[in-house]
Amino acid sequence: MNHHSSFRRFSAVRAPVRRLVLGLAAVSAMVLGMAGIGAGAAAADTVIATIDVGDSPQGVAITPDGSRAYVANFSDNSVSVIDTSTNTELTTVPLGAGSLPVGVAVTPDGSHVYVAKAGAGAVDVIETAGNTVDDTVPVGSGPSGVAASSDGSYIYVANSGSDSVSVIDTGTNMVDATVIVGDAPNDLAVTPDGSHVYVANNSDGDVDVIETAGNTVDDSVTVGNLPRGVAVTPDGSRVYVANLSDGTVSVIDTGSNTVVDTVTVGNSPTGVAVTPDGSRVYVANGVDNTVSVIDTGTNTVIDTVTVGGGPLGVAVTPDGSRVYVTNRLDDTVSVIAVETCLGSLCIDFGSLTGSGSGAGSTFS
Repeated sequence: MNHHSSFRRFSAVRAPVRRLVLGLAAVSAMVLGMAGIGAGAAAADTVIATIDVGDSPQGVAITPDGSRAYVANFSDNSVSVIDTSTNTELTTVPLGAGSLPVGVAVTPDGSHVYVAKAGAGAVDVIETAGNTVDDTVPVGSGPSGVAASSDGSYIYVANSGSDSVSVIDTGTNMVDATVIVGDAPNDLAVTPDGSHVYVANNSDGDVDVIETAGNTVDDSVTVGNLPRGVAVTPDGSRVYVANLSDGTVSVIDTGSNTVVDTVTVGNSPTGVAVTPDGSRVYVANGVDNTVSVIDTGTNTVIDTVTVGGGPLGVAVTPDGSRVYVTNRLDDTVSVIAVETCLGSLCIDFGSLTGSGSGAGSTFS
């Protein structure tokens, strides 16, 4: 098997309290006027920008302050740096011939970006202050998914070609441990408390659970066919896994490490990301050229957004206002403004502000 195929916070209604007695309708009308939309028009999340990047963009990650998005360009052997306030490419960081970058993750302090180079069996470390590569860490074969611990102490790398996970100590940029997992691990995600890493084994149809204290696999969860993207909710209670061949997303309860729900999405789901408030999950459907929006309260698809060709990586900004989606067939990134509703009042917050952040994805 070829494992390489494949939401300004708007101005608040600050009228004196006495005006509130005029009713929600008046408040809604004022806010809608500011947003330039009507309640009936704000029916869904909306693509508000399309950004040209390099060849075959894969993973995407956003800095904690929301100012930059980093995109791994697989066929260009580079990383695009996007200014999220203007949604334009600021610069590109070359990684060297044959690098084939796939996964990308930003450290919690925003100082460094770790990029998995599938073609080189290594991870490049980009210093965000100057957007230059200042270190390279050898890992396993075919590294793909990358994730950072919440305290920034470790970077976890899924090595699809060597059936392992490399644990990089960010203090030394050396591999501290290597954990053997299932067949062709493609993506992984760290729980908020840093106690566990969930690894999607593409060829095994399961997710291994690594206990980080000892860097050992202490559980395995059977999911759908060809699991790809994986994301953990902010409270750490659920893990969402995109199953490429099934057109589904498995929902794992981390307390019991069992699948408690299965959500049908689009064709060939790959990247997956959760909003900061944990209310929604965004899933890139690689063949349908769409993104499915899952309501985590009901585990049902509440919206489907058309994006570019071959969507793959997904990242949500820290304020939850926008979603950045890489389109590997179009060499673009789609920017989705996330809609939020209060009763019948719905606002696409992302169309009113220029902030952003999120976590990475995987490869095609």
